[in-house]
Amino acid sequence: MPNSMTNVQPPLEFIPPDFQSGVLKLSQWIFPWWIRFKTPITEIQAENVEQLVELYQQFQQEKVRFMLAFRHPNPDDPLSISQLFWRKIPQQAKKQGIALKSPVHAHFMYDRGIPLWAGNYVTWLFPKLGGTSILRGKLDRQGLRSARNLFVNGRFPIAAAPEGATNGLNHQVSPLEPGIAQLGFWCVEDLQKAQRSEEVLIVPLGIQYHYIRDNWQALAQVLTQMEADCGLTTNNSQPIPSSLYPRLISLGNYLLDLMENFYRQYYHQHIPTDQTEELPIRLQRLLDIALQVAESYFAIKPKGSLTERCRRIEQTGWDCIYREDIKDLEALSPVERGLARRVAEEASLRMWHMRLVESFVAVSGKYVQENPTFDRFAEITIIAWTMITRLKGGNPSQTPYLGKRRVQMTVGEPISISQRWSDYKASRRQAVENLTQTLQAALEKMSQPESKP
Repeated sequence: MPNSMTNVQPPLEFIPPDFQSGVLKLSQWIFPWWIRFKTPITEIQAENVEQLVELYQQFQQEKVRFMLAFRHPNPDDPLSISQLFWRKIPQQAKKQGIALKSPVHAHFMYDRGIPLWAGNYVTWLFPKLGGTSILRGKLDRQGLRSARNLFVNGRFPIAAAPEGATNGLNHQVSPLEPGIAQLGFWCVEDLQKAQRSEEVLIVPLGIQYHYIRDNWQALAQVLTQMEADCGLTTNNSQPIPSSLYPRLISLGNYLLDLMENFYRQYYHQHIPTDQTEELPIRLQRLLDIALQVAESYFAIKPKGSLTERCRRIEQTGWDCIYREDIKDLEALSPVERGLARRVAEEASLRMWHMRLVESFVAVSGKYVQENPTFDRFAEITIIAWTMITRLKGGNPSQTPYLGKRRVQMTVGEPISISQRWSDYKASRRQAVENLTQTLQAALEKMSQPESKP
């Protein structure tokens, strides 16, 4: 988290889209360089791109409006998707003899919190690439109005991650947020009011990352470092799955013991001491308790999934830091400013519990056991490393390097929202829920394990 999180700040302002073609052209030149030299990605593949070519042609002919709803397992997803639009679609269109108008691009929704940790350049860049900000933890009317307008009237299709945040797992889709489905129905409604006939679609996009080589040696070194950080005796056996899995489980049990005692002793939480309970049960209980500690401070009633609770805590914490109730920070007296800073500091400290949880919201405790591939080992190891790094007070974004990676994107079958309009008129809540479940199933199908070529 940036240093500003420990001091009172002005309100988080909505960042409107401000697309500029010159910035897009510059990004089209810089992004491939950035991917090559600043990420472990060496190869980007895409399946069923012809589907998007046809949809993009229909979009430009004003026959459809569509949203690309993409899986979000990794922070590098936007870079990968940029190459889908800027390179893969134009190349496939040329093969099919279809002349698409340039540029081939997409508007996109992004979390308003991203610029807080990514830096000022993102605050400048995202709007000029056609992005529109959204606050995840509350009803952001201005952000929703902007996204709704882009869906109906934007120069390009719009892209969004219905999971709301990364979960670090290729084959486990987090519960989807219903806002994406609602935006789709609003698009149908707005088009009908404008007497326009475009069909409204949601296009699922699966994204998976695979290591080019199974580097068990590098994985063993990360495990060894984590064991050392925890004061555990290192097992220097051969770096093979059969020896690494017990070490991973042992590390997990140690961390559970440590954190259970932490919340038991310092936050007065009642946690059973039954060591015979399975790891998944203990993990889910610990995540719930960690959120309760933060919710108790902010006087928030626990409600919804772990992800929903995380977003609610985050937004409440931001409300204590980015103060909408203070019109002019400079007008505060030194004493008032000191109190405001105290509120911000305490809110930031309580949000720390939520940050621990959000890394684990999709972790079942059986992910590796179900299919002990190197990719799954690496994903869970990185999640554990992130937790240990947070406990140490380090930077969790600087993850260990385990090797070069290949990105596999899969374009799914379009889901017609227009065809569900009668269902929406009959029951809005049920229609939104059904569409969300359909999209969830589509993304989960595309997230099934695949064999390496």
